[in-house]
Amino acid sequence: MEYVYAAMLLHKAEKSVNEENITQVLTAAGINADPIRVKALVASLTEVDIDEAIKSPEFMPMAPPSTPAATTEEKPSEKKEKKEEEKEEVALEGLGALFG
Repeated sequence: MEYVYAAMLLHKAEKSVNEENITQVLTAAGINADPIRVKALVASLTEVDIDEAIKSPEFMPMAPPSTPAATTEEKPSEKKEKKEEEKEEVALEGLGALFG
């Protein structure tokens, strides 16, 4: 999700949304940018009007889904894995909404 945020930040600052600029934003934030993900994002945004995508009703920040209380004891490592999977799912949902 941080890759999309970097693109949105560049757009808001009226800077070019390209591989170099996204990599620089992510690096400045302390994130080791994956060149493949950066390239894929830039390629997917070439046909997208970011202003229109933000205005569309599909672009609503989603709250993480509530999880029911666990009925069995889970190990801390299992809890951490589930949280990371949930974060990835939410991030993918948000990314899908951006591209309609």
